[in-house]
Amino acid sequence: MRAQLARVDAVLVQALIAAALSFAHLHDVASAAGQDGWKAWAYPVSVDLLLVAAWRRLRTGDAKAAGWCWFVIALTASLGANVATAGLLDLEQVPAWLRILVAGWPAVAFLGGTLLAHSAPGPAPHEDTEDQEDAPDPAPELPAQPAPEPTPAPPAVTVPAALVEHARKVAAEHRTRTGAAIDTPTLRARLGVPAPMADAIAAHL
Repeated sequence: MRAQLARVDAVLVQALIAAALSFAHLHDVASAAGQDGWKAWAYPVSVDLLLVAAWRRLRTGDAKAAGWCWFVIALTASLGANVATAGLLDLEQVPAWLRILVAGWPAVAFLGGTLLAHSAPGPAPHEDTEDQEDAPDPAPELPAQPAPEPTPAPPAVTVPAALVEHARKVAAEHRTRTGAAIDTPTLRARLGVPAPMADAIAAHL
């Protein structure tokens, strides 16, 4: 753990030193090109912000070409200032082309930062896989149940005419004695026939 913290601290210190030197070199070039006062300090901030925006696009977005393009532009501006202040450029007599580049840099940085920060990146390729993994498994298909067989209708009961006539006499005698129509169980008991036959006889009454 301590070794890892030591490596992180070394990288952080190195990054701070490089950023401070690059910041100072950009300030000196901008000041020599006629951008004095607060404007000279705004130039290195603009370059660093463009570098950060391009790096974020390279890490999180899918438009790698645009990210690399603006990263190279910002890195060229930073490295150019470092090289220019190393004695290769006379800061007392800055050429006209450098003044033009410095004067036009804010518009370039604004365009690059806007395109990198506000263009919608496409979805990460692993999102579809995660959605498929999170989706519930489809319910297993149950085997089709066979349709129930129709219940066969009971065979028709044939009632002899003589039995029907006898049943009518029994029913009339029951009505005379009780004052009510005879029911099927009573009719069955009086005639001594099975239930289907009694139902068929009752239907004829």
